[in-house]
Amino acid sequence: MKFIKLFILFIFSSLGLFAQMPDDPKESANILHQNGQIYLVVFVLVTIFAGIIFMLVKIEKKLSKLEKQSQ
Repeated sequence: MKFIKLFILFIFSSLGLFAQMPDDPKESANILHQNGQIYLVVFVLVTIFAGIIFMLVKIEKKLSKLEKQSQ
């Protein structure tokens, strides 16, 4: 559980970092929004993060089960 908390903290703390900022930040968003592709991008990102969180919870449950067996 501690790992999950650290992972979530890391994700939220790194949201303010940007590798490259275009001249007009809204320009790329407007292009994606006009084409309707922004929803696809959001859907893919949400799916990836949901999968990662699901796998982390699954691994955490297995680890806690193994820890209980070893004690």
